[in-house]
Amino acid sequence: MTNPVFYFEIPVTDMDRAVAFYEGVFGFNLKRKVVDGYEMALFPRADGKAGASGALAKGDAYTPSHAGCIIYFDVEDIDETLAQAKNAGAAILYPKKDIGEGGWVAEIEDSEGNRIALNAFKA
Repeated sequence: MTNPVFYFEIPVTDMDRAVAFYEGVFGFNLKRKVVDGYEMALFPRADGKAGASGALAKGDAYTPSHAGCIIYFDVEDIDETLAQAKNAGAAILYPKKDIGEGGWVAEIEDSEGNRIALNAFKA
């Protein structure tokens, strides 16, 4: 069996601002392109590896929100990522919490008003 989630899209209203936020907080290099008439910025993808990848997506079908699915980003150091997020203007919606064997989690609001989550496994 494979991981059931293959791809996700995070709604944005200002692509430049959102790309700057995600690249600054997570250190990703996003690749911008237009797909089916929608402006996208694709997260890196490592084919054959565990997990899913996706894109920031801008257009009439995309509305940023706190409601709905929450995307969890796997990070090495949750404290450092939270600091980067705060520096980028993110609001902390759910502070860092120890969840036992699952490591630590936290939730933030991105530059567009989406609720996203962070997870760091314990070493």
